[in-house]
Amino acid sequence: MKQYHILVVDDSAFMRRGISQLLEKDPSFHVVGIARNGSEAIEKVERLKPDLVTMDVEMPEMNGLEALKQIMRLCPVPIVMLSSHTGDGAKETIQALEHGAVDFFLKEKLLKNPADEKLVHEFQQRLKGILREKPPKAAPKRQIKVEKKVQRKQHPIELIFIGSSTGGPSALQTILPCFPTDFPIPIVVAQHMPPGFTKPLAERFDTLCQLTVREAQNGQELTAGNIYIFPSGYQTRFKKTEDGSNVFIVDDYLNEQALYKPSIDISLTSAAPIYSNRLLSIILTGMGNDGTRGCGLVKKHHGTVLVEGEKSCIVYGMPKAVVEAGYADGQYELDEIFPQIMSFV
Repeated sequence: MKQYHILVVDDSAFMRRGISQLLEKDPSFHVVGIARNGSEAIEKVERLKPDLVTMDVEMPEMNGLEALKQIMRLCPVPIVMLSSHTGDGAKETIQALEHGAVDFFLKEKLLKNPADEKLVHEFQQRLKGILREKPPKAAPKRQIKVEKKVQRKQHPIELIFIGSSTGGPSALQTILPCFPTDFPIPIVVAQHMPPGFTKPLAERFDTLCQLTVREAQNGQELTAGNIYIFPSGYQTRFKKTEDGSNVFIVDDYLNEQALYKPSIDISLTSAAPIYSNRLLSIILTGMGNDGTRGCGLVKKHHGTVLVEGEKSCIVYGMPKAVVEAGYADGQYELDEIFPQIMSFV
C-alpha cells in the first residue's frame, strides 16, 4: 500500500496533535513532521520532502500565505490550507488558493467533538485524490486546436456556465479576468466551497476582473456585464419569469439531497431546459462527478459542453467523468479555455 508523507503546519500544539491524529486514522498517511510557523514550514519542506502539506492560515512570525508563496517558488508541493471561519481568514484563504494551494478545509469542522466521520472521510479522500494526480504544471502555450464536432455560431449563446471544485479558484483566475468590459453574455460560476467563502471569493474576483463579480441572490435577474458566483450553503437554480427574463432561485432546495451546496448538477438541470442550445457549459478541475448528470441534460437540450484537459487539472475527476459519459464536445487545457469560449461569441 502506498503511504504518503504529510507535514502538518500550525502554531497550536492542540491543532497539530488533532490534525496528525485525524490523518493517521488512515494508514495511507504518515505525519513525517510538524512545524509551528511559516518559517519552520519552509525549512522542513526542503529537508523532509513531504508528499503534501497541511498549512494553517494565521500564524505568528510568518503566516501560511507567505509560507505558501515561498514554498511554491522554492520547492513546490501540494498544500492544503486549514482555515478558520472568520472574515480575515476567509480572505487569506482565497488568496492562498490563487497562489497555488490546492484545497482548503475549516479546522473547527474537521476537529469538532464528537467527530463528523463523514467529513473526516471526505477530507482523507480528497487528500488522496490530490496525491494520486500528477503535480500540476502550467499548460504549455500551443496553437489552439478546435474539436471538429463542436458546431460554432449555429445558435447565439445566452449563458456561460462554469463548474469547478478542487483547484477551481486558481483555474478561475486564469479565465475570468480575461473577459472584456463589453462582454455581452452573463457568466455564472458554481464553485464548491464551505458556507461563508463564496462572498469573499466574489469580492476578490471583483478586484481582478473587468466585469462586475457578485454573489448571486434569490430573485436576481441575469444581465450581461456580470459574473455571478453561486453562494455556498445553498442551491442556485434558474427560472424564466412571465415577462421573459431569467432570474436566480437561491434556497435550500429540500426536494433533492446533494453532496455539494452549490451542486453543479442541480444548477445545470434547471438551466438546460431554459437556455437549450444557447447554453455553453464548462467543467473545470475537481474531484468526483458533480456536473456529469447536468451535462447530460445540457446535451439532451442541444447545448454545448467543454471540459478542462487532464494535464492542467489539479484533480481530473469531474472533467473525466463528463468525458467518460460521452457528454464532452471538446477537451482543452486551461490556457485554451478562454479562447474556446470566445469562439462561441
